[in-house]
Amino acid sequence: MLKRLILAGAALAAAVAAIGAGGAAARSHDSSLQGAGSSLIAPALAVWQPLYGSARGVTVNYSAIGSGGGIAAITARTVDFGASDAPLTPDQATACNNCVQIPWALTATVPVYNIPGVPDTKLKLSSTVLADIFLGKITSWDDPAIKKLNPGLNLPSTKITTVHRSDGSGDTYAFTDYLAHVSPQWRSQVGTATSVNWPNGVGGAKNAGVAALVQSTPGSIGYVSDAYVLQNHLNKVRLQNRSGRFALPSIQSIEEAAQAVKSVPADNNLSIVNPPAGGKYSDAWPISTFTYVIVPLQTSKAKDIKNFVSWALTHGQQPIKKLVFAPMPLVVIRAANKTLAKIHS
Repeated sequence: MLKRLILAGAALAAAVAAIGAGGAAARSHDSSLQGAGSSLIAPALAVWQPLYGSARGVTVNYSAIGSGGGIAAITARTVDFGASDAPLTPDQATACNNCVQIPWALTATVPVYNIPGVPDTKLKLSSTVLADIFLGKITSWDDPAIKKLNPGLNLPSTKITTVHRSDGSGDTYAFTDYLAHVSPQWRSQVGTATSVNWPNGVGGAKNAGVAALVQSTPGSIGYVSDAYVLQNHLNKVRLQNRSGRFALPSIQSIEEAAQAVKSVPADNNLSIVNPPAGGKYSDAWPISTFTYVIVPLQTSKAKDIKNFVSWALTHGQQPIKKLVFAPMPLVVIRAANKTLAKIHS
């Protein structure tokens, strides 16, 4: 009897061990994803990576090489997913060969400044004045057009240095999309793209490069995503929206801008810059933007990618609010899930 009990116990222990090993194998089978692209989404991914790894046992590796680099990487299939704050152009979509773009986060691109004697959030700019600064038509901080918007603010005669992204960037897309909406001259002479021929200024690589240049250059103005404003303690512009309010980026003001989305096109291409005037848009931030994960419709990593993106759309939204990523509207989440369901192995 004792011998039978010992043998039965051994068998049970072996079975438990086998189940445990099988569970570990299920958690760790090919348990990594490789992504690259947008530096805007990089802070969110830095939050997601350990949380998702702990919850699902999957390692997500990500390289913030800029939206243009992310599109190129997924097109070449050197990564499992790309990330871009700019939707694919028709040519990019064709080159990517059956890729889909899925909105998975919502945040703001923010003009930031370094003006001696002017503290954070004290500088007010209109859409016209911001466009004229980046067109090179306004060249000093004591220009009458700026002073008119800022009565009582001690604006120096310091020369304005504009700072832009030197790499292909979704923040550049959002920023130039906004300027093209508000300035006919910008629309006709410069246009909207991840990379443009800037009329003037200096370039920095990725959000971090622009932030560093603004910090080190008195008289400068540039643009970065809001997470980098927080990380680098940069001074934000109060930007006049179509309701006439001088808005600041926040969860609420980004959500107000996103209310402009009433339906989502089949390719998920969304633009919410320069939202309408009116009650529910009264404090809307004018340069709010969705950011996208880009994946092939058919991939050997279909299950892992679908699980990760689904998690990011649900459990991943709350943890990144501290980085000023706003919850996405339900209509956009539904469209994202509809597209996600099409991915297969």
